[in-house]
Amino acid sequence: IGQAFPYTPIANPRWMVEQWSFGIRPDDMQETVNDARAEGAEIVVALSHNGMDVDIKMAGMVEGLDAIMGGHTHDAVPQPLPVEHPDGGTCLVTNAGSNAKFVGVLDFDFRDGAIRDWEYRLVPVFAEMLPEDPAMATYIHNMRNSEVTWKGETFNMEEKLSEELAVTEDLLFRRGNFNGTFDQLICDGLIEYNDAQISFSPGFRWGTTVLPGMPITFEHVMDQTGLTYPEMTRNAFTGAQIKEILEDVADNLYNADPFYQHGGDM
Repeated sequence: IGQAFPYTPIANPRWMVEQWSFGIRPDDMQETVNDARAEGAEIVVALSHNGMDVDIKMAGMVEGLDAIMGGHTHDAVPQPLPVEHPDGGTCLVTNAGSNAKFVGVLDFDFRDGAIRDWEYRLVPVFAEMLPEDPAMATYIHNMRNSEVTWKGETFNMEEKLSEELAVTEDLLFRRGNFNGTFDQLICDGLIEYNDAQISFSPGFRWGTTVLPGMPITFEHVMDQTGLTYPEMTRNAFTGAQIKEILEDVADNLYNADPFYQHGGDM
């Protein structure tokens, strides 16, 4: 069963999903689980983009759901959290990080009409140790070598992405609900470029980590900032407005009711 991000129309421009509605909707999830069971499903798993806290609450509300393998909050959870649902059964809830750094592998021992046991592994992915798929490698190579025109300038995508902008002295990463070193670099850049005193930037807890001494390429910047809402604005705010913004973000993150948590950061 698939569960899309409930706040898609808020987190993205509405014109992208103009005809669609989104929500957490545990009643719809229960109905879908019931339908799957009625069609003969012996194990029911939800692939979710709710976020870990939302999945934990939903797992305790929906009967017949065996596991939720989730995303959105990008938590690298080493072992699933067992959650008891109303019928006394157990739903396993987990996240497997971001950027394909891990693969979450959940194995069930299913015998005599019931799950007898399970095993979970958070498997790290070492890309250079895996053989390339020739067709996909060729596709990526051809795409990256495309000519692109942007604002009247035509350039080779591979050459542009490989452009070295600086060399980092520190570990650049995005992790944690409030700040990461790459977040700080972005915010410092916003302050300097806009001659501002304060900068706000959405944090995502994803992106490629850059090790000390490595060049920061244009691709690294695009990896961190290539979004569906890339506008950058300079505004005048009162102290009260800044306080309201920060409290609103904190509420999105830490509302006591997980169903009101959007998962956004700043």
